[in-house]
Amino acid sequence: MYVGHYAASLALKRFEKRASLGVLFLAVQFVDIVFFPLVLLGIERLNIVENFTQSTHFELEYMPYTHSLLAFLIWSGLAYALFRWVIVKSHSVAVVVALAVMSHWLLDVIVHTPDLPIWNDASPKLGLGLWNNAIATYALEAALLLAGLWLYLRSTSASTRTGKYGMTIFVLALLLVNIANIFGPLQGDSTVVLASTAVASYLLFAAAAFWLDTKRS
Repeated sequence: MYVGHYAASLALKRFEKRASLGVLFLAVQFVDIVFFPLVLLGIERLNIVENFTQSTHFELEYMPYTHSLLAFLIWSGLAYALFRWVIVKSHSVAVVVALAVMSHWLLDVIVHTPDLPIWNDASPKLGLGLWNNAIATYALEAALLLAGLWLYLRSTSASTRTGKYGMTIFVLALLLVNIANIFGPLQGDSTVVLASTAVASYLLFAAAAFWLDTKRS
């Protein structure tokens, strides 16, 4: 899953308005932000395979440190501890950030092929395989993202003209990006390009969300 993860960010903002939407955008993609550098370091592995599924051009081969059930519990716990006792020192903000990190794995289970290990590569692997149906994958991500947007807009109010229309335009742009992501052809076979493009998009989207969130109260 790609832009559908941001639905959790938008929805969670409703429950804790002190949490930065930019931070929540980073939190829901945190394990992928860690995963791609680990791939480049050779610690975790993916293979670029054109049309591996209807929705993806890559095979996720080995990723116990970021995408296992055990890892997602550990990363979520660390996120809670960091925001509870170091950064914001707020239990409610820490819970929301931890839930954002946790949401990534829970949504990934729906779309991934069975490649999400429980604890290590030898353990059983989970994944319901929605990626094998590109239309269903896009429809699910779009529905989640639009539902998250609805919750966000209902729980905040615009303080500027940009705030009134900006987040809706941003979400529509994400849906357009996801059309290319799911239905587009393979763009080269470089793992470095894939990893750098993915991480750059996560940072760019988080920066945009942070800025647009400041235009609403």
